[in-house]
Amino acid sequence: MAAKAYIATTIFTGEQWLHEHAAIVVDGIIKDMVPVTALDPLMEAAYFDNSILAPAFIDLQIYGAYEKLFSVYPDIYSLQLLNKYSNSGGAAFCMPTVATNRPEVFFKCIDAIRLYWQQGGEGILGLHAEGPWINRLKRGAHIESLIHSPSLQEVEAFIDYGKDVLKIITLAPEVCSKEIIELIHSSGIKIFAGHSNATYEESIQSFDNGLTAVTHLYNAMSPFQHRSPGLVGAAFDHQQIKASIIADGYHVDYAGIRIAKKIMQQRLFAITDAVTATTEGYYQHQPDGDKFTAGNILSGSALTMYKALQNLVNHVGIETGEALRMCSLYPAQVMQLDDRLGRIAPGNQAQMVLLPQSLDDSALQIIS
Repeated sequence: MAAKAYIATTIFTGEQWLHEHAAIVVDGIIKDMVPVTALDPLMEAAYFDNSILAPAFIDLQIYGAYEKLFSVYPDIYSLQLLNKYSNSGGAAFCMPTVATNRPEVFFKCIDAIRLYWQQGGEGILGLHAEGPWINRLKRGAHIESLIHSPSLQEVEAFIDYGKDVLKIITLAPEVCSKEIIELIHSSGIKIFAGHSNATYEESIQSFDNGLTAVTHLYNAMSPFQHRSPGLVGAAFDHQQIKASIIADGYHVDYAGIRIAKKIMQQRLFAITDAVTATTEGYYQHQPDGDKFTAGNILSGSALTMYKALQNLVNHVGIETGEALRMCSLYPAQVMQLDDRLGRIAPGNQAQMVLLPQSLDDSALQIIS
């Protein structure tokens, strides 16, 4: 395939800002980054004025889109809609998420993702299982009757069925044995702590035993208190642990995000936690302004990754390049995919997003 040059007013590579440069793409791979003055005048080129070309976003927690909650409709069509919704907000990749549910629902979702991949579906990274091995005291909108501590046999069966599809499990470390944590960790599945009432000491111990991150920082977890720092304090304090955060202004006050960012720096990344309206299944998400509730409990966001980016810049005060990293590079690093995603760099996949320089609500575009 012939090389094509993509030129924007500015290019953010994931590490630096470039001006008067082009990304050279061949067969879906970035081959080079060169000054515009060094381009072959005969090379096909696409020019984008008043635009930022940046690495495409990655959303590691999203439940459904366009009135098709994935846990209720575990099929290829739901995944296509999830991918479409994610693309509309600049995310070329997403991690469909299923909250606490029956085993057969998780298995059907695994089957759907596997079939989606077999039929050439793009953009879906795998499954994020949020629960059911969480703490009832921090369940939020999760279904209490389905929450439980797992047996080793249950975990083995889940991991075996979800081979290659199951990528993240959010659990409460205090309700899971050390052996279970070690088993999940040894399988290569990322373990996130969430919906947890763990003490600071329990949290630190679980981080040292192989956990990767904390799910939606502040929400549904033991809070930071001066005599009991909890899971929030442990996430702040442990220099290897990362955390996702929902930047919609409802799940977390913008000042809370700003404080967490000052402490965690590159360890904090954005998710949407987006749900969709539904009247079926366990989770009856209903629109409530710019958020969703279920049974009068905050149950999900109406974010896209682009809206999260705008909020991080405009309301939290994070520099644009760093906010872009929170939406692309840092999620890629969490999943150990940053050798091919999250950067515009030679050898990486040419998955890019074109944004207006002003970061207003003008249309954006995925370029791949």
